[in-house]
Amino acid sequence: MFFIDTIEVPGLGNRSYLAGGERTAVAVDPPRDVDRTIAVAARRGVRISHVVETHLHNDYVTGGLELARLTGAAYLVPAGARVSFARVPVHDQDRHEIDTAAGLVLRALATPGHTPHHMSYALEQDGSAVAVFTGGSLLIGTVGRPDLVEPRLTKELARAQHASARRLVAELPDGTEVLPTHGFGSFCASGPASGDATTIGREKASNEAVLRDVDAFVADLMAGLDDVPAYYAHMGPANADGPAPVDLTPPSVADAEEIAARLAAGEWVVDLRHRVAFAAGHVAGSFNFDASGQLGVYLAWLIPWGKPVTLLAESPDQLAAAQRELVRVGIERPAAAATGDPARWVPEGTALASFPRATFAELAGRSRDGLVVLDVRRDSERAGGFVEGSVHIPVHSLRRRLHEVPAGQVWVHCAGGMRAAIAASLLDAAGRDVVAIDDSFAQAERAGLALRTP
Repeated sequence: MFFIDTIEVPGLGNRSYLAGGERTAVAVDPPRDVDRTIAVAARRGVRISHVVETHLHNDYVTGGLELARLTGAAYLVPAGARVSFARVPVHDQDRHEIDTAAGLVLRALATPGHTPHHMSYALEQDGSAVAVFTGGSLLIGTVGRPDLVEPRLTKELARAQHASARRLVAELPDGTEVLPTHGFGSFCASGPASGDATTIGREKASNEAVLRDVDAFVADLMAGLDDVPAYYAHMGPANADGPAPVDLTPPSVADAEEIAARLAAGEWVVDLRHRVAFAAGHVAGSFNFDASGQLGVYLAWLIPWGKPVTLLAESPDQLAAAQRELVRVGIERPAAAATGDPARWVPEGTALASFPRATFAELAGRSRDGLVVLDVRRDSERAGGFVEGSVHIPVHSLRRRLHEVPAGQVWVHCAGGMRAAIAASLLDAAGRDVVAIDDSFAQAERAGLALRTP
C-alpha cells in the first residue's frame, strides 16, 4: 500500500505532496512553513526520508532545506541547479528507494523547460509508475512558463518544454497520475489549468504541448505570456543560497501613534480586512490587501522589496495566517501589527478614511464627464474586451504610474473586485477621489456599457 497526500498552498496557486508507504515518505516541493508537511507525516505515522525539489522555484521560498535539516532526510535537488548548500545532486534516471516494504521507488526524469535543470519524479511501485510529480513541467491542460529564468533563453526553453511534455506521455503509462506543483492559479503556469486532477492518458489526448507541432506550440505559448510578478526576481537567488528557518512568532503590537509614525516615515501599512470593511473605514494612507485573496502574490509584487510593513488585521488568527503566507514569498517579519477595532488604529479624535463602492450598472447610469474609468486587469484580460474610453494600468504597475491617471473622479475596476480594491486603496492614499467597482466584469455589458476589443 502507498499514499499520496496533497498539501494545498492556495494563496500561491501551488501544491506540495507527501508520498510514501507504512514507514517512510518523500516530500515534494515543500512550502516554506515546513510545520504543515511535518504535521501530515505525523498523522500518517511515517518518517520523511527524502525531500525533493523539481527545480529552483521562482515563485516562492522553498522549505526543502529546512525540512531536510529538521528530519534528517536526504535532500534531492537537480544536479544542474547551482546552489550553495550541500544536497544530493539528481541526474536523469536516478532512482531512490522511498519505502522498501511498499516497493516504492522515485525515478528522476529530466524535463527541462520551466527551468533548464527541471526534473520530474515518477513514483513507481514494484517497477510500475503510479504517479509523476511534474513540478512546473506538464501541468493540467497546460505547461509551466519558460520565461522566468532569462529572457534570452525563453524560446529555447519553450521548445524544451514541448519535448519534455512529450517525453512524459511517451514513457509513462496512461493511468499514471500527474501531480504538478504549479497550475492552480500560479503565475508560473503558461495558461489556466483545465481541471483539478489528471493522468498521463488525459494529457496525451488534450494537452497542446502534446497535440501541436513544436513551432505552432512555441509561437502561441510565447504570444500568451503575461507580466512576471516583480518579486520572482528575489525567489531564485534566495532558494539557491539556502533559505533561513522561518520565524512565525507574533510581531510587536503597534498602537495608533506608532502606526501614524510608520506611515509618516514612508513605511507600508497594510490592512488585511475584506474590501467592503476597508472601504467603509480605514487608516488614511494604508493599503488594502485582502487576506482572503492572493495576499502573498500581490503584496510581494507591489511593495518595494525590503520595505518595512505593518499589518492591520481583524483578528489574531487572520494576522497569523497572513504572516504565514508572507514568509512563503520572502517577506520575513512584519515590523509591527495591530488587530481588532479600526477606530483604535488612529489617534483619538482622528476620523477613519473611506471611499464608496459601486457596480457596473451604477457606472452605466452616470455621466462620464469628469469621470475616469480605470481598468487594472492584466493585458491578457483586457484583450478579451474593455469598457470603451477606459484607461488601462495593470494593478501591479499602478504604484509607479499613479501620475498617468487623468484628473477627475476615478472609478476603478478589475475582473471581480479584489484587485480594484487594492488599486482604490493606492489611489485613496495618494489623495485621489476614488470609487471602487466591486462587481464582476461580466456585468459590464449587461449594464449597457459599450465594450471594445483591441
